[in-house]
Amino acid sequence: MNPPHNAAMNPITEDDIADYLANTPDFFERHAQLLAQVQLTSPHGNRAVSLQERQAEMLREKIKALEHRLMDMVRHGTENVVTADRLQRWTASLLTSRDPRGLPYQIVEQLQSLFLVPQAAIKVWDCESSFQNEPYAQWVSEDVKALATSLTAPYCGLNSGFEATAWLDDARAAVSIAMIPLRSQPDAPAFGLLLLASPDGQRYNAEMGTDFLERIAELASAALSRLRP
Repeated sequence: MNPPHNAAMNPITEDDIADYLANTPDFFERHAQLLAQVQLTSPHGNRAVSLQERQAEMLREKIKALEHRLMDMVRHGTENVVTADRLQRWTASLLTSRDPRGLPYQIVEQLQSLFLVPQAAIKVWDCESSFQNEPYAQWVSEDVKALATSLTAPYCGLNSGFEATAWLDDARAAVSIAMIPLRSQPDAPAFGLLLLASPDGQRYNAEMGTDFLERIAELASAALSRLRP
């Protein structure tokens, strides 16, 4: 004969109760009146609510969270369509441009206007001799060239005094920047550097994806090949 259960020595725990209810699904069928008597604390105050009302509140919260996620997806989808449309317009303008000499200026001006970039600048080196007197082909140090070549992807982050920010109209307003190397092939040395800058410290940050900037780099590099020997 088993000894009587000593509740004082082996008290029933919350886990024991939860275990029992989980493994006895017909408990509330046999004690249906308990469901109406259970009172829980509402998350929207200290008042007590019934189990059914608490379940309804939880369901409403889940529905609201799903609605927010759906709204975010719609918003991001709309933003992506707008960005794709602007990129297509920018690409078309580069393809139809008949003025190679003015391409670097065009790239910068249209990036600023189409994508609302506060400041932008570009430098291109190793140009044909007929372009070497243009401002974009001058005053590029070997350090900047080496930095551009070392970048395997666009750099996005805070401006920690990079030399290239001196190309901007107002370097002090360049809090966050994107430095985009321009090259003819993925493994080739850089022949230029495109710089985007913003006074917003989060506009270009280390956590952001660079796929879009890489497309910008490929298109700009292809267009600027007309300046090179």
